[in-house]
Amino acid sequence: MNHRSNSVAAAVRTRRRVPLSQIVVALLAGATAFTPLAACKRIDQIMRRLEHSQAKSPEPPAIPVEVATVGTRHVDVYGTWVATITGSVDAAIRPRVSGYLLSRNYEEGSFVRSGALLFEIDPRPFTAALDQARATLARSQAEQAKTQLDVDRYTPLVAKRAVSQQELDDAIGNNNANLAQIKANEAMVVDAELNLSFTRVIAPIDGIIGMANAQIGDLVGPASPVPLTTMSTLDPLTVYFFPTEREYLAIAEKVAATAPKPMEEREARYELILADGSTFGQRGTFYFVDRQVDSRTGSIRVGLRFPNPGNVIRPGQFGKVRAVKNSIEDAVVVPERAIADVQGSFQVAVVGHDSTVEMRNVTIGPQDGADRVILDGLKAGETIVVEGIQKVRSGTKVAPQAAKPAAPAATPATGRSGSSPSNPGARPLRRSSSSSRAGPAPGGASRPTGTGR
Repeated sequence: MNHRSNSVAAAVRTRRRVPLSQIVVALLAGATAFTPLAACKRIDQIMRRLEHSQAKSPEPPAIPVEVATVGTRHVDVYGTWVATITGSVDAAIRPRVSGYLLSRNYEEGSFVRSGALLFEIDPRPFTAALDQARATLARSQAEQAKTQLDVDRYTPLVAKRAVSQQELDDAIGNNNANLAQIKANEAMVVDAELNLSFTRVIAPIDGIIGMANAQIGDLVGPASPVPLTTMSTLDPLTVYFFPTEREYLAIAEKVAATAPKPMEEREARYELILADGSTFGQRGTFYFVDRQVDSRTGSIRVGLRFPNPGNVIRPGQFGKVRAVKNSIEDAVVVPERAIADVQGSFQVAVVGHDSTVEMRNVTIGPQDGADRVILDGLKAGETIVVEGIQKVRSGTKVAPQAAKPAAPAATPATGRSGSSPSNPGARPLRRSSSSSRAGPAPGGASRPTGTGR
């Protein structure tokens, strides 16, 4: 027996795995060192020892994993849209007459009641104009009084033929003209009174008032490029979002059913997610939908109304509208941590009755809190690995243990979880490398399918 035969025999005695190529080479080498009969006996001895050692090699131990049974439940599918937050009324305060600003009579950023004095413009030019209009009215009234006397005097004299009919007609015409002039001068007085009242800029609504854009002493007027200030009614708020045409069609029936109802009877079913990821404590109701789809963007404007006690939310803040688009009855739902992302396809580890794993491709649906809806590839009642999926592959024997309950995920106020990318309770899908499809490692140990993120 040469060196190769001795090495194979030693490997058999130590029960190490020997590649088939080495066994063949050793047998051929041994066959050349002995007579044909002795070589055959030696080969037979080596093969018996090899079969005996392989028969006694131990099975790899079962891998402990946490498992759960696949269930079904009702799932609300949510949509999220970027929103524009405005006041229910945003009033730009502009002067209606030109003049120099005398005073600002409010505190910037405060709540102001309708009718409160905001600014005062120098009233003296308008007081003078009012006095002049009143004087013109008095003069026209005096002239009309004289022409009325002429009419009263000429009327009986015409019957006595003391004056001509022509003179009476002229007197009546002059009197009517003076009556018309009186009306014109009265309108001038009203106009002058209005202009004088416009020197006091009054709040048109209840709301929060902003910073003043004009300072005392500035010349302001209707043609000024910027308003004096802006004030907004913030309770309720108006929130606009812009679903696509396809998204709008998904909610069109609900919108059509809600539109005829008075505002106080409409269901508050919309959520407002703020810039810090928190959900505003008040729910919104449908307000209106625009008359047409914007042909440039393919979206349509939808308005909502949100109560805003304390005026906490302000116009211009960033927000997202979240609402139920549709629902799935008896949806197959699994923990998201039980799904492995393998080069763009998704797999779950299904445990059979004999504790053997089958890696199965699935089609995933919307997210539901910390869970994920499975659209295809899995049935209710099957057992899947929820913890330790990165340690198994198809054919692996496992020691299943009941999974520990996951930490509760944030759920919508409706009481039913909905899919949302911003849900903090969700965990990212585990990504597996291409090694998940490789065979077992030497010695029977299973090779990891990938690493969880």
